[in-house]
Amino acid sequence: MPKNKKTEWQVGDPAISVVSDQFCNPYPMDLVVKRKVQNFSKDYYEVFDPSGNLLLQIDGQAWGFNRKRVMRDPAGFTILSMRQKGLALKNKWEVHGGESKEREDLLFTVQQSQAVSLKTSVDVFLPENNNVKKSNTCDFHASGGYSNISFKVFKSDALIAGVGFTWGSFCKGKYNFKVRVNPEVDYAFIIALLVMVDDNENWC
Repeated sequence: MPKNKKTEWQVGDPAISVVSDQFCNPYPMDLVVKRKVQNFSKDYYEVFDPSGNLLLQIDGQAWGFNRKRVMRDPAGFTILSMRQKGLALKNKWEVHGGESKEREDLLFTVQQSQAVSLKTSVDVFLPENNNVKKSNTCDFHASGGYSNISFKVFKSDALIAGVGFTWGSFCKGKYNFKVRVNPEVDYAFIIALLVMVDDNENWC
């Protein structure tokens, strides 16, 4: 891990593999995420590389409680499932490998840092971290907002990913955003995190 504060994860730093090593690349990645509305209750995300190749697809419920989203590869194979954990003061999601809901398949947990805040802020906890109620002991932290192009993901004080810019109609639910993922960082983990945060953004 970089030793200096406010640095970026760079080539040569240890790989950050949360979902799978196959999603860690030794070079920075610029990904384009496209969100489309399927109907009133469902929406759909597609993730492309700069050449336009489909890398990931995510679908699920756009509204309601106990929402579920599923990430698949281009062939339709399920990579992970994201589930919102009901009504709570702090919004919380659990992410499991495949379609599983079993504890042994838990990949990570995402929870709002504060119950009420003008700026989106979430903490990420890996399964071996039992301090979900203590935000200062989280494994990753993300904060900012897409509307002012400031959303960033950190491991400790090191920047590992961020949103570059957005375009489209937020109010209509159809928009795109560009994500820069730093070297050796699991891009499936970053995309899953951004989609869950995007669900909580109030555009209109």
